[in-house]
Amino acid sequence: MRQTPAQRHRMHSLASQQAAQHEADNAHGQTVGTAYELQLAQLHQHRLRLKDMHSVERKIEAKRAMLPEYDAYVDGVLQARPGTQDDVLATVLVWHIDAGNYTRALEIAEYALASGIKPPDQYNRNLPTIVQDEVAEAILAGKLSGADALQVAAKAMALTDQADTPDQAKSKLYKAAGWAVLGKTGSHDVDMATRTLKACKEALPLLQRAMELDTRAGVKKDIERLERRLAKPQAK
Repeated sequence: MRQTPAQRHRMHSLASQQAAQHEADNAHGQTVGTAYELQLAQLHQHRLRLKDMHSVERKIEAKRAMLPEYDAYVDGVLQARPGTQDDVLATVLVWHIDAGNYTRALEIAEYALASGIKPPDQYNRNLPTIVQDEVAEAILAGKLSGADALQVAAKAMALTDQADTPDQAKSKLYKAAGWAVLGKTGSHDVDMATRTLKACKEALPLLQRAMELDTRAGVKKDIERLERRLAKPQAK
């Protein structure tokens, strides 16, 4: 059931007041309190509904419908920034990625990563790895393109570049960033001769870094094509 405006306002107030109290009394501990417990109960019910679904597409559609019910709580936490472990916020972050809401996901990730928040136990990757993997997959698959892909890739890289993540995950994000600059996806190749010199110069070091991190990144041919393109400076 969707929350009424009054319910959303109350949840936002409860979350921000509760988070502020944690900041004073329970820094770096586990989030507790009325707002958190209510959202945990809601999350439990939503997970039960998702568990009964077999279609990934249906699960994504369901998550899109469920996510607004957490907005007031999340906004309250982001306002107070208590820095405590929060399974609701971590799960909602991942669900926003699943739903394709990358800007909202990275807004939450900026706080979660700075606070050292960990994903719930059912996730077998740490949070920065999830961000790198999922953002990269979205760009490489063409779910994100154009200016949106460039902005999301840059934000994800800024948030996770210093994090301790597998080289393969970091490599994939660099590859995705390079492809975003070129306008390339897994199903849409590009002719480097049609790319501007500026785009080629920006993409090359990103793809080279991807190759450094993982020699099997699948960017060797792109690098060779870019190097040939840049060897002709008279081209536009």
